[in-house]
Amino acid sequence: MQAILDKVILGSRWILAVFFLGLAAALVIYAVHFLAKLWKFAAGALAGDATQLLIDLLHLLDSALVASLVVMVAISSYDSLVSRLTNDEQERKASWVSTIDPGNLKIKLSTALIAISSIHLLQIFMDVREYDDRAIMWAVVIHTMFLLGAIALGLLDRLTALSKKGKP
Repeated sequence: MQAILDKVILGSRWILAVFFLGLAAALVIYAVHFLAKLWKFAAGALAGDATQLLIDLLHLLDSALVASLVVMVAISSYDSLVSRLTNDEQERKASWVSTIDPGNLKIKLSTALIAISSIHLLQIFMDVREYDDRAIMWAVVIHTMFLLGAIALGLLDRLTALSKKGKP
């Protein structure tokens, strides 16, 4: 009975593949939306105001960071939770996949969230007249919370590494 239960529980990890395929499909849809924004950006590049052009470019950069975040989560989670993506031959081409452990992934995710939040905050500051004080305050508070969370994750990761080495 224990062996059957072990096989069922271990096999249930393949259910996660549905979520990772869903993320891949969502990424395709997001890429189409990105291309539409890129087309609009290119069409208005020569006629637009330099500040607006920079804000639009930051939107494109924001989209690229969000897409990278989705890919990073999907690939590293699939590799660590469902099935290894590399074999010996492929190891050289995609060696970065196996180096993303859960602790490393948390740091990368928090860094990406801070970058996305920074870009959003910069967009707000560049067009500050369009936002009320409350919206600006909340954007700064949320960004600060992302920063504090990343610092806390970094400290916890450091403490964990030190405890594994046997140091105080």
